Amino acid sequence: MSELNFLAVGVVLLAAFLLLSLLVLALYSGLLSEVTVRSGPPPIGAFTVAYKYKQGPYREAGRLFTEITSIAPKLSSIGIYYDTPKKEAAEKPRYIAGSILSEGEEKPSEELIELFEKFGFKIISFPEVTHVVMTTFPFTTFLSLFIAMYRVYPILNNYIKERKLCAHPCLEIYRGDVIYYMCPLARQGDFYVPELKEADKKQKEEEGDDALTDTGVDSFSEKSSVTYEAYTESRETSMAKSETTTLSNKDAEDSEKSDKSESVASGSSFEELDLEAQDNGDRPWVSPQSSDVAKKLDEVTETDIRRMEEE
Repeated sequence: MSELNFLAVGVVLLAAFLLLSLLVLALYSGLLSEVTVRSGPPPIGAFTVAYKYKQGPYREAGRLFTEITSIAPKLSSIGIYYDTPKKEAAEKPRYIAGSILSEGEEKPSEELIELFEKFGFKIISFPEVTHVVMTTFPFTTFLSLFIAMYRVYPILNNYIKERKLCAHPCLEIYRGDVIYYMCPLARQGDFYVPELKEADKKQKEEEGDDALTDTGVDSFSEKSSVTYEAYTESRETSMAKSETTTLSNKDAEDSEKSDKSESVASGSSFEELDLEAQDNGDRPWVSPQSSDVAKKLDEVTETDIRRMEEE
């Protein structure tokens, strides 16, 4: 009987030790770290990336990051996520993962480019933007990634939702022992890789063919109708497709102009941002916008913004 009691005590002590170890690991990984979101200059300027484009569950990105770090372990890694996994039931979410080869005016070495291209990576350069929504989180252990997923994104989403900002896509930059979360507030279309743009173009062409098949009307006819997909403005989730609306050519043009005005008036102006970085206290997505909408926003000039604000 005494041996059983001794064994039971040993099991209890072992379980307590394991729980204490997990707690210490979680604390070290950032469980109680403060998450402060701000609007302002980004943590990185223009940069060049060796990347691979993928479409599928975000949990599969880990394999790609393992490949990246095995090729160049000393380089900073980056992931750019374009869709909300919760809302992409029919179509798999899209993302890229890669390594940052150079920053600013520095050019990446030919050796690095050849090395990554040997393993099937592509090279792309992203521009510098003046304003982003950003925050940071400790990257001390692998557990930090999971803790950050549940701690960072709710706060990041609330910040964007409360201020009615247009911030997308979501960039995660892994540099040393820090993860930088960054959502551009301008030039968003420049962060969409060619593969994604081509996929969007192909999808629209297929939808256009389906519309013609259903209506039997020439798409270039003045009396023909064009099918447009409206996207809901859910800041807590992201790109959720609403009901398909059929519009005439004239109505479609009016609708496009109206959407552009509403997007700017709803918070695209930098005057509504907290540029002094005042503190505010499953990967949900901050961007409800498609790459086409991003292009339209980029075309709006500061003069247009001031004119609409005066009106």
